[in-house]
Amino acid sequence: MTTLNRSELLFVYDAQDCNPNGNPIGDNRPRRDPDTGQGIITDVRLKRYLRDQLQDDGFDIYVKKTEGRSHTRTKLIKDVLGGVDDADDLDDLGDVAEAFLDAATDVRYFGSTLSFEASDKDEDEAFRDALNSSLPNNYQGPVQFLPSKSLNEVEENEEYDSLTSVISTGEGNRQGGFDLDDKRIKYGIFPFWGLVDNNGAESTNLSQADVERLDTLCWRALKNQTTSRSKLGQEPRLYVRVEYEEGNYHVGGLQNLLELGDDSSESLRSVKDVVVDVTELVETLERVADRIDTLHVVGDGRLELDVGDETIRADEFGSHLSEAGHDVHEIDVLNERDLA
Repeated sequence: MTTLNRSELLFVYDAQDCNPNGNPIGDNRPRRDPDTGQGIITDVRLKRYLRDQLQDDGFDIYVKKTEGRSHTRTKLIKDVLGGVDDADDLDDLGDVAEAFLDAATDVRYFGSTLSFEASDKDEDEAFRDALNSSLPNNYQGPVQFLPSKSLNEVEENEEYDSLTSVISTGEGNRQGGFDLDDKRIKYGIFPFWGLVDNNGAESTNLSQADVERLDTLCWRALKNQTTSRSKLGQEPRLYVRVEYEEGNYHVGGLQNLLELGDDSSESLRSVKDVVVDVTELVETLERVADRIDTLHVVGDGRLELDVGDETIRADEFGSHLSEAGHDVHEIDVLNERDLA
């Protein structure tokens, strides 16, 4: 395997008039920090978008629903390996772990638990034992994200919560209503921080191609996997992958280097009201420039960035960093995407 460089990820997206991450134990209301009022989106929610986009792109994934419902791990591994039904089939694969990691693209990124319990009563004991002896109990994923807290305090739109739809009952065209239980925030802008661990990559066979795939995957996942009624209204705004030189160095916490700029509106309702101050991020990248191999960047021209001495569009951020002396790869999301 080719040795990978460590990378840090900074991925910023926003949410307007939608529910970016409902809390199922909180009446599905959008998640918020009770002390600061900041919106919260979990790393689990983001990874689900990424997994679903991988599957749409033709890559097989392990953590998924089949036939519209959840299954045991034993059934999931049968699905991802394809044509494996018993212990003899596993023997035919040779190195089961290598075959599994080759097929399960999401596990190469995010890892997974792989203990096969006796509660999988539909499967014979010999097959479960063969799985448990061929695979580790879990894979620690080399790509991890922190949950994101919005740069702004989010407000819930109570008007949506009381929305009622009226439909025809079909009996003399009488009409009845039902509560849509619609809980949405007015607006939030969310910076995610992630790490690609070069050391952990070996354990899941994460490849250089897998890492480079993230440069378009994150962006396209937000475009393509947020089209349901409650999720529509989310857009990717800025993506930066800081690829370091060889070694185990990274800055850490890049999301904390962003803040709302002074020119942002007092009440945020759309991206037009937002200026993100990235001055501290730019200064930090300049300070550690000798440790950086390449900055991989894509931005949305509708988001404005305060870079210290001027305000630029996010789609100009790559050029700005290049002029500062960095080696910059400006990502072409559509033309650089790959398929299975």
